Amino acid sequence: MAHGTFKPGPRAMNWLIFTTMAATFWAFYVRYLVIEPSVVGLACDAGLKTFQCQMRSVVIALFGWSVFGGLALAGAMVQFIRPSFPALLFGLAFAGISLVLYNNIAGAVATMILILSLARPGRATA
Repeated sequence: MAHGTFKPGPRAMNWLIFTTMAATFWAFYVRYLVIEPSVVGLACDAGLKTFQCQMRSVVIALFGWSVFGGLALAGAMVQFIRPSFPALLFGLAFAGISLVLYNNIAGAVATMILILSLARPGRATA
């Protein structure tokens, strides 16, 4: 018995688009307005205790260990093996974050796996 490919519906696609764009825009904000400006870096290194400085140090530690890319790859592999909406949502969100926040190779591989997963058979509906 042949099953069709995994196809998110229109409502699911709206959530996928919104979540992926929100995650990617958050990553752009963090990279270009928190991590890269030297003024913010100098203030945080001088001992400024704000949420922005704490977020900066946590994000730097996470992308130093390639956590964003690893999460994107994990979500993409789950989506490839067993296609589902939550796995696709998780994979796309972290792929967008990892592409912006210095985990380019893992994010690109995760994106390719997510694209390939759309050709896999979906769950059987009876």
